[in-house]
Amino acid sequence: MVRFLLASASSGRLRTLRNAGVEPEVEVSGVDEETITAPTPADLVRELARAKAVAVAGRQRGTLLVLGCDSLLELDGRALGKPSSAEEALARWQAMRGRTAVLHTGHTLIEVADSVTVRVLDRLASTEVRFGDPSDAEIEAYVGTGEPLRVAGAFTVDGFGGWFIDAVAGDHHNVVGLSLPLLRRMLLEFGYAVSDLPAQPT
Repeated sequence: MVRFLLASASSGRLRTLRNAGVEPEVEVSGVDEETITAPTPADLVRELARAKAVAVAGRQRGTLLVLGCDSLLELDGRALGKPSSAEEALARWQAMRGRTAVLHTGHTLIEVADSVTVRVLDRLASTEVRFGDPSDAEIEAYVGTGEPLRVAGAFTVDGFGGWFIDAVAGDHHNVVGLSLPLLRRMLLEFGYAVSDLPAQPT
């Protein structure tokens, strides 16, 4: 069994791991995301995931695996993170409805052995999301729940936003914020199996 630490405050990521039988430790990175830039949304989530994982890994002692993730929605070539206000969330949904966008999640896995970073692995998962066509009243009611203000892209697929997602092409878990199949492959590259991670208590 290896220690496994999730460098994220995302309840969706933690829930995804727990539902898959894994109980990670959790530590928030404290990275100022506004200071990190990149030429494309896909590059940006890679950089953000790495920054979070590196920040948390640098504070650890002992031997463990650290996973950092970051998600952004790409629409018309623009990276859309969490809306800064209800007004922004309303405008965004009015622009997204009836369209298809891509949800990118950067994943960085770091192996720390005897308090020293041994290996770093960066990967990207991208999933197409086709939005429904909610009315202005439905959008206002959804934004009124507060959920769109807490998540990248201003929507969830596994919460209130699920009513307005017509289709997902690719890994559903990636839209929640963490691709389980991709993480499994990353673990294998480091010589670990899913069964080596701390199990969810029964």
